[in-house]
Amino acid sequence: MSEFHENLITPEQAVTLDGLFARRVKRSGDRLAYQGFDRRSKDWLGYSWTEMGEQVGRWQRALAGEDLQPGDRVAVLLRNCPEWVMFDQAALSLGLVVVPLYTDDRPDNVAYILQDAGVKLLLVQDLSRWQRLAAVLPAERELVAVLHEGGEPARAAVSQDPLLRYAHDWLPAGPEPLQVRRGSDPHSLASIVYTSGTTGRPKGVMLSHHNMLSVAHGVLMSVEVYQEDVLLSFLPLSHTFERTVGYYLVVMAGAAVAYARSIGELAEDLTIVRPTALIAVPRVFERLYGRIQDGLSKQSALKRRLFQATIDVGWLRFQHRQGRASWRPQLLLWPLLERLVARKVQARMGGRLRLAVSGGAPISPDIARIFIGLDVPLVQGYGLTEASPVVTANSLEHNEPSSVGRPLRNLEVRIGEHDELLVRGPGVMQGYWNNHRATAEMINTDGWLHTGDQARIDEQGYIHITGRLKDILVLSNGEKVPPADMEGAIALDTLFEQVMVVGESRSYLSALIVLDGDKWPGFAQELGLDPLKAASLTDDRAEHAVIKRIRSALKDFPGYAKIRRVTLTLEPWTVDGGLLTPTMKVKRAKVLEHYGASVEAMYKES
Repeated sequence: MSEFHENLITPEQAVTLDGLFARRVKRSGDRLAYQGFDRRSKDWLGYSWTEMGEQVGRWQRALAGEDLQPGDRVAVLLRNCPEWVMFDQAALSLGLVVVPLYTDDRPDNVAYILQDAGVKLLLVQDLSRWQRLAAVLPAERELVAVLHEGGEPARAAVSQDPLLRYAHDWLPAGPEPLQVRRGSDPHSLASIVYTSGTTGRPKGVMLSHHNMLSVAHGVLMSVEVYQEDVLLSFLPLSHTFERTVGYYLVVMAGAAVAYARSIGELAEDLTIVRPTALIAVPRVFERLYGRIQDGLSKQSALKRRLFQATIDVGWLRFQHRQGRASWRPQLLLWPLLERLVARKVQARMGGRLRLAVSGGAPISPDIARIFIGLDVPLVQGYGLTEASPVVTANSLEHNEPSSVGRPLRNLEVRIGEHDELLVRGPGVMQGYWNNHRATAEMINTDGWLHTGDQARIDEQGYIHITGRLKDILVLSNGEKVPPADMEGAIALDTLFEQVMVVGESRSYLSALIVLDGDKWPGFAQELGLDPLKAASLTDDRAEHAVIKRIRSALKDFPGYAKIRRVTLTLEPWTVDGGLLTPTMKVKRAKVLEHYGASVEAMYKES
């Protein structure tokens, strides 16, 4: 690690998020700060901290020319790119409150957020996105200006819509000096982040500068990040996990960020950028695992056994290094297995990864074991938007993959009624925007945040999430079933794209399953079914074969975890279809409503 150096800016030095950025520009001037792919020149463009500061200065000057006052809300509907950071930093430095929006969210949902937050200015990806949004916005609204990043053909639309500004023309032509504000309050509102609730309308989580600074610093006390690190960013910056850990934390550490082109191009971007650090959600690791499995299925039995041996020995090596297993002779095989197998997997992730963080949802222990066994330095954390968002994290030195880690140093945690995890500390939100009742339900009078997650704390202080209070299924015999773990295990089978276990108040469990459209034809033909016929999805042969695969996936689960019936479909659950939140969580109630007739049919015979 001699080539890595710490260059930390503390929350006390930063004071605010824009103060953090200004200090970083002054301290690290010529070092690489950001990289993004320019689709016009078809090339990757880089910015030093000094250059980034000058670009933020342009946005500051342009925003200052609008009729905006400190405390006014401005929104950003933009894919991950350096311009997202430029807009965010310029807005924060003027005392504005930033409302991040998901680019793949439904227009009606975005319209609701703009109205609820009283947004006055919106930065949008392109003209077509604005036109879809404008169609559902009410005539009476606070919005007074819309900036769009669209290309030259969209410039003409500005003259036809008094709200529109073409960002290229709106910004000053050349670099501008970064303006640093003085005497700012760290506890002032910095952002309103709307949670993508699985039921009802989203609620606006109010986060201060201090909220996010304290959490970023707390994570750095558990997971070290250095100025030489390069992070590949692909989770949406509108997601608080990516924003706090993949953006503000990186500024605090002085590292660099490269913005991936898209999820579809992620595999190629990994080999181009060659990141040293990666932040992802479990689904990304599940997809990587699926690709590995597909490749292995075409290899010889010997190569498959070699792959499994690498995982087994690599896992033993990891446990030995963590002090949880004694040395064994098999470890002598590691240098050979690493060269033949592990390095090839690592190369697909850039070849120099020293830290991979999974968060946003629990990762399957099986998936964690596979990547750690292949010497991918994977750690898991836990949090929620209302906590800015990180609550716990594993470190490379103290990594218990079956847990979500230990609490950040500046946080208190305890187990409350019904085994609910409670959190108190500087990362806890100020409350919900315009919703005092929901705030009072979430944060009690002693300042404890109710996470809604059930947990246990082991003797070493590691926290294990055991369920979700609202997601527990209660069968008619009184048996309580947490479906998330079952769904995660079933989804490890690459035939299954999406899974939801059902059975509330029923006598047994069933599952709604979206099949992988690429794998269904081969699977159907093996069963003697025509994959092009809709009736094949309801054929007994398909149902029995799927249940058999599910039984294998759940072999290590308790006796209650048996799926007796399934409904199969090829229609993916999407955000546009109203069945997923923008953070890709399943809206259980909506899915149940959508498949109501199918669910009843699965229980009709009982």
